[in-house]
Amino acid sequence: MRVIVTGAAGFIGSHLADRLVADGHRVTGLDDLSTGKLENLSGARKSKLFGFHRFDVTSSDLPVLVARDEPDVVLHLAAQMDVRKSVADPLHDTRTNVLGTVNVLEACARAGVPRVVFASSGGTVYGTPPKLPASERMTLHPTSPYGSAKAAGETYVAAYQRLHGLAGCSLRLGNVYGPRQDPHGEAGVVGIFAGALAKGQPTKVFGDGTSSRDYVYVDDVVDAFVRCLGGKGDGRRLNIGSGTGTTVRQLHTLVARAVGAPDAPEFAPSRAGELQAITLDVGQARRALGWEPVVGLEQGLAQTIEWVRSRKR
Repeated sequence: MRVIVTGAAGFIGSHLADRLVADGHRVTGLDDLSTGKLENLSGARKSKLFGFHRFDVTSSDLPVLVARDEPDVVLHLAAQMDVRKSVADPLHDTRTNVLGTVNVLEACARAGVPRVVFASSGGTVYGTPPKLPASERMTLHPTSPYGSAKAAGETYVAAYQRLHGLAGCSLRLGNVYGPRQDPHGEAGVVGIFAGALAKGQPTKVFGDGTSSRDYVYVDDVVDAFVRCLGGKGDGRRLNIGSGTGTTVRQLHTLVARAVGAPDAPEFAPSRAGELQAITLDVGQARRALGWEPVVGLEQGLAQTIEWVRSRKR
């Protein structure tokens, strides 16, 4: 297949590019490099199957690029992904996460692209669910501009499917972690804890440590995207997570144990826009995609910490 990946130089996008190239797909990566890093694509760029363009998905030139590339599917991951930044500057978040998504969909519709897969957020679109784990049947109540933008993106994906026949799937990702993780956004705490504890630096927990998240390893997330290439996810909005909640205090203990460092974080006040608890019901993804999260948290943390340590060598 010919695949375009937006946000290809980012944490998840670069792992996805690696997997697609390894599977023999021709991949075009787009990224404006505002947060993504070319070094993340060092492996993919060695392959003749991969090409890269430094490109902003809000650009009016995007339809020309998409039409020229003639992709079979566009995997849209480019985003402003920091919840706190979305609270501080909601207009910037909206320009990138809403207008950027509409621009991608419009480019796909004009070029006759058959399919798009959208990276949504299972950690923010539900707000505070009435019960856990949260299922796709629940009404969305986002509490941040970031979550609102992701919810809007899902509705645009569905609208373009109805209006233009552009098959679409929205994957509501849990708190993704792993090697190459940028220490921003909800799951960034894994990278922050691992980096600080590996260097013997102090760590900080915001709130009382009881807030919980659904952490899912990046390779499992990549596998979900790959399973959507052939249309198994078309017309669906699917949770992609571990199905298990882990408190930030428990996470700190696990990271400290894996690093071999003291488990003694400082505590600070909670931050605006962040939820108390979210866990995702992933039953729909199992049934629709045949997908399962296979990397447990302790195994994933060990692999992440090994990457952090390798960066120090």
